[in-house]
Amino acid sequence: MTMGKIIFYEEKNFQGRSYECMGDCADMHSYLKHCHSCRVESGCFMVYDQTNYMGNQYFMRRGEYGDYMNMFGWNNSIRSWRMIPMHRGSYRMRIYERENFGGQMYDCMDDCESFMDRYHMSHCMSCHVMDGHWLMYEHPHYRGRMWYFGPGEYRNFSSMGYGNMRFMSMRRIMHSFY
Repeated sequence: MTMGKIIFYEEKNFQGRSYECMGDCADMHSYLKHCHSCRVESGCFMVYDQTNYMGNQYFMRRGEYGDYMNMFGWNNSIRSWRMIPMHRGSYRMRIYERENFGGQMYDCMDDCESFMDRYHMSHCMSCHVMDGHWLMYEHPHYRGRMWYFGPGEYRNFSSMGYGNMRFMSMRRIMHSFY
């Protein structure tokens, strides 16, 4: 497995104290008071504006994020992050129209810009990820807020802290992002 490396900075444009990391962190406060810029040197990460991988999240791949708060429209700084393991191989997810795997069901193996256009399904409220790592979006064409889904069963998005979130598009996190 390829390891990721991310460096966080207290101030915009890579200024102030920094913290370098190669894994997950549930609470940044142990290392820095706040974070207003970061540099991903390798790998991919999901960053969160609350501790314990909660709140708004954003996908970061290799690159520089000198003022991510303006870029993402956040009022809060990064509070936690999770490294996304590299996946090589097939991608498979089963999406459901309703919670607890109810309603229409479809097997997916590739990106989908619009559940309505492809499946005539207005939204997705539960899923089962069999293979790969995925990003799901609240609007068609990969727009709006996004959430990370790794292998596992997700029976009820609202119980996971997503409120009444209904996803309308999704894409695979491919090794080309790394």
